Amino acid sequence: MRLLLDTHVFLWLLAEPERLGSHIHTLEDPGNQLLLSAASSWEIAIKVQLGRLQLPDEPRRYVPDRMRAIGVEPLAVQHGHALAVAALPPLHRDPFDRLLVAQARDLGLRIVTADAQIALYDVGTLLV
Repeated sequence: MRLLLDTHVFLWLLAEPERLGSHIHTLEDPGNQLLLSAASSWEIAIKVQLGRLQLPDEPRRYVPDRMRAIGVEPLAVQHGHALAVAALPPLHRDPFDRLLVAQARDLGLRIVTADAQIALYDVGTLLV
């Protein structure tokens, strides 16, 4: 399976894996491809700058270092992904999550999230 990690799932995987419950086995399965969108890196950087998230290192080192450490692959944001957000119904107000939905729909990915609102979209989800 190709799994797109929601930002909070990536952070939980690193710092609080117990929050993922039995789904941790799916995320640790080497047969599954884990992806992190550049949109999540952007969200992390903004939250750190606003003081809403603390990391043990600055985001530009922390995120890529941890991605490599746990085998998460980067996913670039393409113009088509950003523009596809306009076609989504207004089920969710978070612009980062809407972009993840657009990417997942375009690329046939399943989003791993704890956000039940994302599951309202016509996109594969794995709710943790």
